Amino acid sequence: MQRALIVIDVQESFRQRPNWAATSNPDIAKQVGRLVDHARAEGDLVVWVLHSEPGTGDVFDPAEGFVTYIDGLEPRPGEPELVKTSHNAFTTTNLHQILTQRGIGEVLISGIRTEQCCETTARVASDLGFQVVFVIDATATHPIPHRDADPDRPLEEVLADPATLQTADVIARTEYALAGRFATVSTVDEVTAH
Repeated sequence: MQRALIVIDVQESFRQRPNWAATSNPDIAKQVGRLVDHARAEGDLVVWVLHSEPGTGDVFDPAEGFVTYIDGLEPRPGEPELVKTSHNAFTTTNLHQILTQRGIGEVLISGIRTEQCCETTARVASDLGFQVVFVIDATATHPIPHRDADPDRPLEEVLADPATLQTADVIARTEYALAGRFATVSTVDEVTAH
């Protein structure tokens, strides 16, 4: 079966936000890089996805210059590069068409944020009939404040709030939600051992 590694939103935009200091995986570029090297060595397709919010004036606005890959990650010629404006990598891109045209049956998911763009992409991929491997330690996330919390609080207050969902809990929740339903949850070591 043909495989593709999908690298989702491993971009400088996230590193510009204050909550990057509390990211679950500050070495995500290194982990994703290991997957990319392995995929290339295996002859698998590598698909690169960036998130963009044109006209917003924030870190996801391409005009601000941060909608670029984190240092250490670089697509090679011929590897598809997509820009999305939705949470999942399918809805606002031609990802499904690319995968179908190349006979891809299995996708490996990596990127930022574990529970948001990565999980949503995994669910859509599963619904579209792809076998999905969610490479949990090649994803990253941030603490999630309670829905009633003041969105402008400093990071220290977010982290100290007992109602905040901490990164370990976000990752565990994603594993429970996906495993056996939408994806096989795996690690970089497990994927690269094959």
